[in-house]
Amino acid sequence: MTGAAALAASVSAAEAADIKIGFVTSLSGPVSSIGIPYDHGIKAGYAHVSEIDGNKITLIALDDASDPSTAAKNARKLIEEDKVDVLIGTAGAPGSLAMAAVSRETKTPIIVIANANLPGSDGAWMVTVPQPAPLMVSAVVAEMKKSGIKSVGFIGFSDAWGDLVYNALTATAEPAGIKVTTNERYARADTSVTAQALKVVASRPDAVITGGSGTPGALPYLALAERGYKGPIYGTHALINPDFVRVGAASVEGLIAPTGPVVVSEQLPDDNPIKKVGAEYKAALAKAVPTATPNAFSAYSFDGWLIFVDAAKRALKTAQPGTPEYRVALRDAIVSTKELVGTHAVYNFKPDERYGTDERSRVLVKLEKGAWKLIK
Repeated sequence: MTGAAALAASVSAAEAADIKIGFVTSLSGPVSSIGIPYDHGIKAGYAHVSEIDGNKITLIALDDASDPSTAAKNARKLIEEDKVDVLIGTAGAPGSLAMAAVSRETKTPIIVIANANLPGSDGAWMVTVPQPAPLMVSAVVAEMKKSGIKSVGFIGFSDAWGDLVYNALTATAEPAGIKVTTNERYARADTSVTAQALKVVASRPDAVITGGSGTPGALPYLALAERGYKGPIYGTHALINPDFVRVGAASVEGLIAPTGPVVVSEQLPDDNPIKKVGAEYKAALAKAVPTATPNAFSAYSFDGWLIFVDAAKRALKTAQPGTPEYRVALRDAIVSTKELVGTHAVYNFKPDERYGTDERSRVLVKLEKGAWKLIK
């Protein structure tokens, strides 16, 4: 083989190099009610796109068992042993922040599918798919004000997600003339919040909002119902999954929450671009996991896959997978994403901003007879 032919062959082989993705989620433990849908969504993403310009995508998935330290160990293994080009994960803000620290240290881009944010240089290698708490909570507060609510009690997780929701609530409710009467907290693994619910009820709020997620997010509503609370109830986009509805049952009927448009995509007008992508996601989910029910969380990881695919195409123009240069190019491409239509949002990222969503990424829904209905 001539030198020119050998060079051409080597270039061809390089061009066909696999792009490796390391995916971490919680298939077991208290966060698994959202971790399993995340897994379904990533499988739907792979069924939707498994090759980019001749480069096969290799997906390596690990379970962190709802443990942030395991999430970090998994991230390190995927980067150092499996040589992945990008990370996607995980269920819950604590685990995602742990993964992001490893991402920053190793200079490996990470697409976070839980609601987590690291400002400044600490988050330079990450973007976050879910809508930020202030964007979503402000929509709830506007609905409260419209309904004449003057006070609201809060109960949420005693972790980063609970902090994000509470801070967003106080920042938007008080200027709207709504007093926040409580700041009660509980751990994701707790089995009772009776004491916290009693304190919320004792503060006599006009309404209650929570800062939980998934199945554990139903616990406050169950406790409030047991204490005889019958006032308006609100939540966040972290509650929009089938297990929450199943566990909460009658105690969450009438709940109002913000969510991404995909949850009610069939109820959207035909000219909304998210409606088409929502249909593609549901078709891919049915193909990848026929038993899965479409929901907000699997849609978040599907959007994470779309963000990766869009960026990977652009990064291939400047570097080859499996190299430090490709990881840098991929990070640069991710943080410069423009007008990418997903199931939850039309994404626009910037190097100094972790979130890529705007008001197009939120709608208000109400739980009626176990189904989410769009509030128009």
